[in-house]
Amino acid sequence: MFPKAEDGIMMIGQRGVGRRKPCFIIAEAGVNHNGSIKLAHELVNVAINAGCDAVKFQTFKPEKVSSPFAPKAIYQLETTATDESQLEMGKRLELPFAAFRELHQHCIDKGIIFLSTPFDYESADFLEELPVPAFKVPSGELTNLFFLEHIAQKGSPLIVSTGMATMDEVAIAVETIRATGNQQMVLLQCVSSYPASPSSMNLRAMQTLEDAFKIPVGLSDHTVGTEVAFAAVALGACIIEKHFTLSQDLPGPDHRASLEPKDLVKLVKGIRNIEEALGDGIKRPASEELNTADVARRSLVAARFIPAGTVFTVDMLDILRPGTGLPPAMRSQVLGRRALNDIEPGVMLRLDMLA
Repeated sequence: MFPKAEDGIMMIGQRGVGRRKPCFIIAEAGVNHNGSIKLAHELVNVAINAGCDAVKFQTFKPEKVSSPFAPKAIYQLETTATDESQLEMGKRLELPFAAFRELHQHCIDKGIIFLSTPFDYESADFLEELPVPAFKVPSGELTNLFFLEHIAQKGSPLIVSTGMATMDEVAIAVETIRATGNQQMVLLQCVSSYPASPSSMNLRAMQTLEDAFKIPVGLSDHTVGTEVAFAAVALGACIIEKHFTLSQDLPGPDHRASLEPKDLVKLVKGIRNIEEALGDGIKRPASEELNTADVARRSLVAARFIPAGTVFTVDMLDILRPGTGLPPAMRSQVLGRRALNDIEPGVMLRLDMLA
């Protein structure tokens, strides 16, 4: 019924995502538009200029997410008004569906993938209609199995964040998704704190998740800076999701845990450099170091004047740079043989000098 992730690869639009594919970089705009469609469009442009694969927002109906009595998280209280409820904050940060249609078209026109995280059924159905090529499941909805099932049944690839979750909770979520017939998913290691401490990130959990569920893995990174994301790519993350903003000084819950535009550029460039550096795992000389090998390695050299007919002994040989003559490992093949001609001191030996 649903497309399968062939050999650990799923398609997000025209982009293959998974093992042995370039890391899929999601610029997480989230609610850093502060409820302004103009600011949201500016964020899309920043993601495009940085070279990200996708830009992602959050789509929600506040009344379908938070009760009037839902408190804010500590990090939200630190960055927003303390007398404002979570519901009131959501209303202030909400964008209407019409705004997402605009942003979706903006992304199509500029050639970047548009994604948005739904937080309620109506928003999920709207995004399906838009459409989006994949659904992001936020960490807070991992245990909302009815909602997980609703999204998974749409048949699109799922990017599932696992912040705050135990291994058992992840297992139940994966089982719920797979039970719908949808086998296309990536699990993201995540720590749901803004900003998160590098010491809490536990990047090795990515391998634990991949081994346990045979699913590609990535990282939703809420730490400050780019180092943790770089480490995750080196460890095999096939997706990196990173919050970004126009300025960390803007008011709002997520700006201080977000990259500014110049750092988003550094993130993308750094990830691409790391991918090139990882290589294919075959140990062999790089083409650019062959000249260095000629200069830095050593050869068998005449340690003194050697008259023609002389039988070579150890004391007649030296091992000196450059490495363009007989290698040191051939010394045993030289010893006991005779010099065909006189050999001056310092001359590199060749096989045609030996009888």
